[in-house]
Parts: sequence; C-alpha cells; structure tokens
Amino acid sequence: MTVLGTAETFKRDWLDGFVTAYGRSVRKVPDAYGVLRREDSAPKVAVVIGGGCGHYPAFAGLVGPGLADGAVVGDVFTSPSAEQVYRTARAAESGAGVLFGYGNYQGDVLHFGLAARRLAAEGVESRTVLVTDDIASGPADSPERRRGVAGDFLVFKIAGAAAERGDDLAAVHAVAEKANANTRTFGVAFGGCTLPGASAPLFTVGESEMELGLGIHGEPGVRTVGRLSARELADELVDGLLPELPAGDGRVVVLLNGLGRTKYEEMFATYIRVHERLAAAGLSPLHTEVGEFVTSLDMAGVSLSILVLDDELAELYAAPCDTPGYRSTGAALAQVPLESTVDSLLAETAPGQGIVDRALTAALQDIEANEAELGRLDAVAADGDHGLGMTRGMRAAVAAARRDEDSQSTALLAAGTAFADAAGGASGALYGVLLAETGAGLRGLPGDEVTTEALASAVDGAVKAFVELGKAEPGEKTMLDAIEPFRLALREQAEAGADVPQAWQKAAQVAVSAAEATADLLPAKGRAARLAKRSKGHPDPGATSFALLVTAVGQALGKED
Repeated sequence: MTVLGTAETFKRDWLDGFVTAYGRSVRKVPDAYGVLRREDSAPKVAVVIGGGCGHYPAFAGLVGPGLADGAVVGDVFTSPSAEQVYRTARAAESGAGVLFGYGNYQGDVLHFGLAARRLAAEGVESRTVLVTDDIASGPADSPERRRGVAGDFLVFKIAGAAAERGDDLAAVHAVAEKANANTRTFGVAFGGCTLPGASAPLFTVGESEMELGLGIHGEPGVRTVGRLSARELADELVDGLLPELPAGDGRVVVLLNGLGRTKYEEMFATYIRVHERLAAAGLSPLHTEVGEFVTSLDMAGVSLSILVLDDELAELYAAPCDTPGYRSTGAALAQVPLESTVDSLLAETAPGQGIVDRALTAALQDIEANEAELGRLDAVAADGDHGLGMTRGMRAAVAAARRDEDSQSTALLAAGTAFADAAGGASGALYGVLLAETGAGLRGLPGDEVTTEALASAVDGAVKAFVELGKAEPGEKTMLDAIEPFRLALREQAEAGADVPQAWQKAAQVAVSAAEATADLLPAKGRAARLAKRSKGHPDPGATSFALLVTAVGQALGKED
C-alpha cells in the first residue's frame, strides 16, 4: 500500500496533527520537531526519548506522566539532528538532569551524543541508556552490537516510572540499564513497509514465506522461512527467546508487538500459544501487552519481547502512566486459567471403540484433506471460511463423541452440539442439527442395534429439522440440494431391504452426483445470493462438504466388523 503524504512534509504534517489531536496531553517544543508533556511536573529527572518517525506510538505517543517527559523525532527511519535533540531536552529539563533513551543505531548515537555534549558544556548533566534488545542483530556475547526494537517501550516505561517517583539521575540511569539488560526481543515480518509517497514497499515477502529477525527500519529479516500458523509462529518466537533470557524468579513482562499492519485478532491468536509456552517454561507473566508499541509504518509482522523482573523492576513497571499511546493503572495481570482448545481436547481423547467414532473420524480426515478446496468454493460468492469452519466443527464433534460414547445416540447428540458451537455461522448450526437430530432419532434402540429402517427414519427426522431451521428449498443451491437426494436414496434402500453399509454407500453416491449438479444452479439464499452469477459453474460448498462427509462415513461403515 502507499503511505499517505510525501517524504518532504510527512514529519511536519503528522507531528502537527498529533499535537492538535492530543493537545490535552502534549505540547510541541517551540521551533523543534519534539513534544513535551502538557503539564510541567515538579523538578525531576527529564526522560527524553526519540528516533526517526514511522514507529508510532514510539516515540511521541509515549510522552506523559509516568513515562517520557519529552520526545524528539527525525524523518522516517532517520535520527533527529543534534540540534533537535538539544532543543527538546532543554525544553524538558527541570533542574535534575536528563536521561536520554533511544535504540542503538549509529545516527541516534551520534546526534544524541552531540546534544549531550552541548548540555554538559552548559552545566546540564545527562546520562544515556541505549536499548539493545533485538537478539537477531548481534551475538549474545556482544550485546553492544544489538539494536533497539520493541524493547524500547519496556525500558522507557521503567525509566519513566523511576523518574516520576523522584529518583535522582544516577538511580534512573541504573534501573534503566538493568531493564535493558533484562529485555530480549525477537520478531518476524510477513510483508515490507512503504515509505511516504512511495508506490512499492522497501522489500517484499513471498506469499508462502516469513522473514525472521526483522528490524524496524524497513530492513528484511536475517532468515527466510515458510509461512507459519499462529501456533507455529508463537513457538518460533518463544524458542528464540527462552535461551537468551537472564536468570530470574519467573516473573516477566510479555509484549507482543504489532508492526503496523497485523490485526489485533491475529496477535491474540498468537499470544495464547505464547502464554502456554511461557507457563510451561516456569515463567509467570505479571503484565501482558498485546498491541502496537513500536511499529514500522505499514509493515506486516509481530515481535515478542520479554522483560525479566526483580522486585524493583516489578514495582516500577506496575506504576501508572498516562500518555496518548499507552495508559496503565498499574494493575497486574489476573492469572486466568487457560481453557482447553478443540485441538487439545481432541489430542487428550483416545479413539473410541464404536462405529460413531470411526465414522466421524473418517469424515474429519476427508474434510481436513479438502479444507482448502472447500474454502476456495466458498470464496467464489461468499467469505471463503467454509473449509475452516467444517474442519473446526468436525474436530470438536469427534472430541465430543469420544467423551460421550454411552450409545450411538448420545455420541451423535454430543457431536452435533459441539459442531455447532465450534464451527459457528449458518453451516455450523445446520450441520449441528443434522448430527444431533440423527442422534435423537436413534434414541432407545434395543441393544443399540441400528437397522437400515431406523437409520433412514432418523435421517428423515434430521432433514425435517434442517429444513425447518434453514428455510431452504430444493433448487436454491444450498446443502439441501445434496441432503434431500441423499435422504430419498437412503429411504429407498431401506424399503428395498439393503443393509446399513450398502444403503448408506449408495445414498452417498447419489449425494456426490447431486452436489456436482449444483454447479448449474444459482444461489437464492444467504450472502452468496448477492453474487449469484459468480457462482455459476461452481458447485455449492455446503453440498460438496456434505457429499464428502457422507462418503467418508459410508467407507467407515463398510469396514465395520
């Protein structure tokens, strides 16, 4: 994507807009590209942070009580000049000295260093903390070679709290250095960022790839890997950080940072596995931050930072702060027990002994194998989530049936309820009612012996409930266009005296043909109806998944002893 604005005016325009929008909290430094907290504080150490722009809320968004007193910004990914740093520090300084905080980049080191020399010549004492949290940018035995990335935020938070409580300059500097020494970060990019006014990103990442060890200045990572799931990504990040963490008593702050384009929902999906892994490693997250703290314009990606706490760092991180980009009351994280996921429940349940488990497991395997194709069919005229929903629903159905195998009826009832709960959406409810009502129709059979007649009657009842719930009619290009032919064929086989496996398999063949024939229909229900012409020539995804499901069940019935 193209970032709004031009390179020549971007810094001025966004900073003016920021100060205008948050004038209740911050004010601009006169004749400088810097901001200060709105209200003057009592004389205290002034924490002044900064770097190039493109990283919001770092750096200007972190100015306010309990965090930074001032922030100076340069052009995109470029250090602010020594003059800008000096003017901002002079405006923030209140008689107790200045603590400079910034990432370990050569331009920042040079310009902040020059500003510090100028302050010293005027009798203003200053100290500097260089943030060096990025484990991908240098070896563990040479931390001075490492750059500062999302750990900037954690170090600044500690320094700001120490200054706010009245620590002198030496003490603020010492605790900021300790925070930096106890912070580690590892990140990954899915896509590059685009500079203001540019029409192409600084680098690209293949659709099936990720860049591990990225920076925050538009540079790619240090290693390219295949695209990972949220769970796999969490493992990769945690595996990278755990060996690097300094010793502690287990208390940590965990920061999962978005780099500008990654959705919060995606970060939360990744965090749950991060939390599991850290807990398994004996770590206790007292504070968890998930969001955007140190970004890289519109880069797609995330980074994981961990700050190892001791009593002093824990007290300081818990202190409140109030800035445009981050507010905290200081309350620690409530330790909420993790709920079991569908996948973990499935892994914890042993395969069942009955035909319901064998049939549903076979159906799950076929649905998983065809998940991508079902998603593709659904994307033609809808939102493309049918394959994912079916897989999620079937996994839950199998796990539930294994836990409730008292009879075929109760297993199917449990499976239907679990399917609807896990899959969600219209398909989840409709498949759920098919499974549950089929189970209800088999209730009370002597010895749990299912005859073809009993099965056909149960399916009759399930389809009736399906129609009443979904209000569909044959010919509207829905699941019913495969379900109703299946029901009629199963009834016909029952009346002809076929055994259960033979009757089901023949009915499944009819369902397959009926599902394929939906390619000639136009949808009349749901979201697909609005894009009906686009679906012409493509079979209905719901009818297709039903045909897959009953075919797999038929194969399992044929293998029954």
